Amino acid sequence: MITSIQGTLVSATPLSAVVELNGLGYEVHIPVTTAERLPTTGNQVKLHTLVIYREDAHTLYGFATIEDRDFFRLLIENVTGVGPKMALSILSKLSLASLESAISTGDIALLAKCPGIGKKTAERLVVELRGKVGAKTGSVSSVGPGTDPTGGSIAGASGSHRTADAVKALVALGYRAADADEAVRRASLALGGKASTEELIKKALA
Repeated sequence: MITSIQGTLVSATPLSAVVELNGLGYEVHIPVTTAERLPTTGNQVKLHTLVIYREDAHTLYGFATIEDRDFFRLLIENVTGVGPKMALSILSKLSLASLESAISTGDIALLAKCPGIGKKTAERLVVELRGKVGAKTGSVSSVGPGTDPTGGSIAGASGSHRTADAVKALVALGYRAADADEAVRRASLALGGKASTEELIKKALA
């Protein structure tokens, strides 16, 4: 099983990246939340990967963190009706912190805002994943501004909690949940994984 790929980023779009390794170019399907953290083309990048085998194709999916990859696997293996394409769409709309928070609190309305996710699928996400999310204790980030593309930076579970708390604070201030999540994601990219909740909120509001 291919669990990661590290090489030169040749090209990238919001939903895919081509990584060159030992003279071979690998097309990797990625969520928007990972694309936001890619370095510029020509630089080294490491993605945590999962290969989906089908009779007619073998598709490689890549993610900025091990937790993102594991959540993607959790979606496609445990939620009825959710395949790789839909799971990628879910991870493209919201950060992992917001997704886990929405599932834990039963926020059907927020989950239903993900493209292709209706109310029934959102309810299945909550029912089938509520007891399974948030179990990991660390997040290994390998791409994005302020990280070491060869080794990655460590952002513990507290980082996810800070992100989720910042999103909740913006929602309390009147932001739509999806807009709050995007604003905090951008703030986190600018400030780095060690930013406090207060710093994230201030940056998101700037």
